[in-house]
Amino acid sequence: MKKLKIIVLLMLVTLFSCREDVVIDLEEGDPLIGVEGSFTDEYKRHEVILSYTADFYNSNEIRMITGAKVVVTDGVDTIPFLEQMDQPGHYLTDSVAGKRNTIYMLLVDVPDENEGSKRLYAESYMAENVEAIDSMVLKNDPIIPGVPMLDTIYMLYPYFQSLSDPNIVYLVQVYEDGVPQNDTLLNANTIIMAGYAGYYFNGPEMQETNMEIPVCMITQSELYNGKVIQLDLLSIPYDYMMFLYGVKMSMGSNPMMGPPTNVPTNIQPSGSAVGWFYAASVVSKEMVYQKE
Repeated sequence: MKKLKIIVLLMLVTLFSCREDVVIDLEEGDPLIGVEGSFTDEYKRHEVILSYTADFYNSNEIRMITGAKVVVTDGVDTIPFLEQMDQPGHYLTDSVAGKRNTIYMLLVDVPDENEGSKRLYAESYMAENVEAIDSMVLKNDPIIPGVPMLDTIYMLYPYFQSLSDPNIVYLVQVYEDGVPQNDTLLNANTIIMAGYAGYYFNGPEMQETNMEIPVCMITQSELYNGKVIQLDLLSIPYDYMMFLYGVKMSMGSNPMMGPPTNVPTNIQPSGSAVGWFYAASVVSKEMVYQKE
């Protein structure tokens, strides 16, 4: 036992006496093209954003891609995205709506000094969505009753007839008086319908085996009579949800955790770009808050 204690002591002395600085030399490669884009069945202007990835030492210097040719097509109709003069790298369509149960392909031609242009492409399926969100309710129903902080939190519960497809995934976006609750999709919630498919969401049958599922929370201090709360349910591809999870879990800015390329992408050809293009169908519901 005495010998073991001496060995442990020597190990601790060795660990804590090591003062040599370690210098990490980050090898910089060629920048990749970053693509962020979507196309939905909402009648609006849809957007694709193009930029180059930055190296670790210049992560705040984002170089936008200008002069690209961007279109989306379903194999019949081709819709152009036009670059905005006041926002370099931002490409928008005219007001147009996509169609559910349709595969959309994004085609991007980026100017290239060596090749003239570089062709990128991505494909995404716009799935079906629920017919409507029937109603929404705000409930002050704390998970742990009696805790003052939780007593001031209200949960938003939607009610709707879900589809029978267990592969449906919903991205939840909530707006308070027209302002998005989350400033980025990466902070939005997702609902995986596996296990709930075919149920009336948050209805009696679903509650027999599960508790009610809220989609967001709002603090009591934010609520006042007449406040408009809007819920958007985006029916998104499963692989886009995995992309969002990958970005959330990525420590790409940390050189010890790997580059951003460890996050999945559907932009092709492989190894030339990062980011995602997705198609989604959207159903919205509004409610006006009135204090009881």
